[in-house]
Amino acid sequence: MNPPRPGDAMLTDWREAAGRFEAEIAKAVVGQARAIRLVTIAIFARGHVMLEGDVGVGKTTLLRAVARALGGAYERVEGTVDMMPTDLIYHTFLGEDGRPRIEPGPVLRQAEDLSIFFFNEINRARPQVHALLLRLMAERTVTAFEREWRFPHLQVFADRNRVEREETFELPAAARDRFLMEIGMEAPREAEARRALAFDPRFHDTDRLIAEVAPGILDHAAIGGIAGAIQHAVEATPEIEAYVVALWDALLRPAEAGIRLADLDMGRLVQGGASPRGLAFLVRAARVRAWLEGRAWLVPEDIRAIFPEIMAHRIFLEPVHELRRAEIVPALCRAVFDTVPAP
Repeated sequence: MNPPRPGDAMLTDWREAAGRFEAEIAKAVVGQARAIRLVTIAIFARGHVMLEGDVGVGKTTLLRAVARALGGAYERVEGTVDMMPTDLIYHTFLGEDGRPRIEPGPVLRQAEDLSIFFFNEINRARPQVHALLLRLMAERTVTAFEREWRFPHLQVFADRNRVEREETFELPAAARDRFLMEIGMEAPREAEARRALAFDPRFHDTDRLIAEVAPGILDHAAIGGIAGAIQHAVEATPEIEAYVVALWDALLRPAEAGIRLADLDMGRLVQGGASPRGLAFLVRAARVRAWLEGRAWLVPEDIRAIFPEIMAHRIFLEPVHELRRAEIVPALCRAVFDTVPAP
């Protein structure tokens, strides 16, 4: 048995707080236990998140609940085709005296206390806006008004409009790679959850629902330090390290790994992707998952539980296969796990 490590008691306290955090979010977002767990992992892994799902499945409600339970400031913007990068930083208007005025935009409005920044329908905004967002995500800094603003606690959440294709601008691979996860949200399938959403008046008033979430369960300003402690506290054996690298190799070169999918030339399926940064994100998130499960070591299930959300959007198929991406990539991920033996 390993001797206790410094900070073990602290990490136990934080794990209990994370459990209370998830329970509070579940009060407002019914039937989304997996999405809540993945968002919790992303928070403690200090990664940005892309939310996927149809209109009205609870993405905004989830983030508002997360922001309230997490503490810190929350801002939301709506992507539009005429949005400019400066719209995130400041906006101008005429005052009552007719003179121009400048006020901070959504990124600077809450200054360095900004914790959750939600970009709704990000693919409606132009690439120039994406470029500014990339810097904010990668460096957590922005230069404006002759100074550099830092956002040490910031996490960016975004979603895409998947239905309409007119006047949309898909994110380039480099932008999508900045997101730790792409989390899918669907309407709950459980009959009781569906009944509650349809007939329980409590779920019809979002503002009142969010107000029931206990505020500030987690100290958003301290999570960065806790995230680092988790990474050092959770160990990976040489067998787990070899397993993760083997999964990576099989994903990049499925034909060499012996993977076969019906009606596909496996040697010409994957164009690239699954970068070293993506693999590092995978391990980082897996360590958080192990910690939430009460372990100080990784097991294969920690990898499997988060693999699609972290790696799928980093796989770039040959263009001829992209139209079938939603079908092919999940099948490829399943085949990789079926092919590579777990330790």
